Amino acid sequence: MSIPATASSPSPSSSMEIIFGRNKKEQLEPVSATVTGKIPAWLQGTLLRNGPGMHTVGDSKYNHWFDGLALLHSFSIRDGEVFYRSKYLQSDTYNANIEANKIVVSEFGTMAYPDPCKNIFSKAFSYLSHTIPDFTDNCLINVMKCGDDFYATTETNYIRKINPQTLETLEKVDYRKYVAVNLATSHPHYDEAGNVLNMGTSIVDKGRTKYVIFKIPATAAGTKKKGKSPLKHAEVFCSIPSRSLLSPSYYHSFGVTENYVVFLEQPFKLDILKMATAYVRGVSWASCMSFHREDKTYIHVIDQRTKKLVPTKFYTDPMVVFHHVNAYEEDGCVLFDVIAYEDSSLYQLFYLANLNQNFEENSRMTSVPTLKRFAVPLHVDKNAEVGSNLIKLASTKATALKEKDGHVYCQPEVLYEGLELPRINYAHNGKPYRYVFAAEVQWSPIPTKILKYDVLTKSTLKWGEECCWPAEPVFVPTPDAKDEDNGVILSAIVSTDPRKLPFLLVLDAKTFTELARASVDADMHLDLHGLFIPDADWSAEKQTPAKTQEDENQMPLSPHRPDGTGIGPQ
Repeated sequence: MSIPATASSPSPSSSMEIIFGRNKKEQLEPVSATVTGKIPAWLQGTLLRNGPGMHTVGDSKYNHWFDGLALLHSFSIRDGEVFYRSKYLQSDTYNANIEANKIVVSEFGTMAYPDPCKNIFSKAFSYLSHTIPDFTDNCLINVMKCGDDFYATTETNYIRKINPQTLETLEKVDYRKYVAVNLATSHPHYDEAGNVLNMGTSIVDKGRTKYVIFKIPATAAGTKKKGKSPLKHAEVFCSIPSRSLLSPSYYHSFGVTENYVVFLEQPFKLDILKMATAYVRGVSWASCMSFHREDKTYIHVIDQRTKKLVPTKFYTDPMVVFHHVNAYEEDGCVLFDVIAYEDSSLYQLFYLANLNQNFEENSRMTSVPTLKRFAVPLHVDKNAEVGSNLIKLASTKATALKEKDGHVYCQPEVLYEGLELPRINYAHNGKPYRYVFAAEVQWSPIPTKILKYDVLTKSTLKWGEECCWPAEPVFVPTPDAKDEDNGVILSAIVSTDPRKLPFLLVLDAKTFTELARASVDADMHLDLHGLFIPDADWSAEKQTPAKTQEDENQMPLSPHRPDGTGIGPQ
């Protein structure tokens, strides 16, 4: 059954300008939070988060909320105390903008026009760069663990190494030096050894446009040597040709099971020819993306053992998916859960003009994010009748209908409407699982509550409070946890009540009761994604500095998506 919010949330339109329209101030030195309640003694580590924090530079403004300059922030939790700090990512983009005191580097929703006569900009920001774009390194979406290192990530070919303790920005890394991708997701997956699996798009490489799945080993060349980047040993795992040479699908995440990778080629597409001429036409790259509601969504299933596609052609109705939740195998089928939209209207809503003007009216026109479960049969019986349902599982109402041409049309089971930013206990990533931790968004895409959804019983537990806007909930398991929901939920809460400070919320993940909150006298922003980094010596009294398997399960994934904390993300 549901636990109601402690109070109803205020009208979103009265709060949007406070949340989205104001630049945030850095908190460079750690500030001590005021803790009420009791933080579990075992919870020792750092919650590291990322998201846009600056939307105007000088007199210039970004058009889209997802364009804002990256602001990292962290909550260090030790011995019941919490310390908060925040710092803007010192990207090339940030430095060029600040030096010019205006936006001179283009983002996806904002095209910038720097003065070509001034030599303060590198070639990356020159006019010619926009013909075949050299994308921004404003890595504002997520944080990725790679070997012993941490990187701020976005959806371009650039990632920025960061110091998770000081939030200092370190070197800039170009994926293209290691794998041929122009775009890459911010939601990689991790296996139990810490190897990273990610996807990117290679645009018209050697006359082909393809989706590239690549793997980064946890250690360089299989050694344990510190300081050696495992990125140098990245390898292409599998390539999937795009159905269109010049209009590849947009995607934000993907799914994995123990033996398969699930990728959705959806009809939300990027027009490469339009993108190549966007700068001279005076339009943003985002205007080159469009939803083709007459097209299908193709479901690609890749066998990790053979590194090849399952030959059957699976498809479903047109939809837009940003976040995969989880996927697993059951009785010859792959089941995968996603947050699906009927169209691309969510992206349109996050233009700042739509957020800050007539928000309630605009948001009601936005497609509702819906948790849907799909089931894909791995082996199709040639003798099965056309039109028959190939899914015989009692655990789901999802169907897969055989068609005359041998293709299979998949219809999902609708599990829940009105949730986003899903996370799970990452120890269950790619395996059967029961709980989704997410933000409830109701009719608005702005989170108003934190939600626990039980996929088995279809029941929910919720937390909410008046004038409070929660970020993505992160699950942290208790040491030696036996139950999937034995742990805590961490969420950074922004308040639009001037009398209430922002705070870190700590919930009991099993009961969804509040254990503690750490209020911070700082200018906290609404973030996007991040991870929890447990202290290596969280249990010093055991005098076991080497990581145990439970320690490994607490390392974070990526996790826009998906995901909870665990090394193995979404």
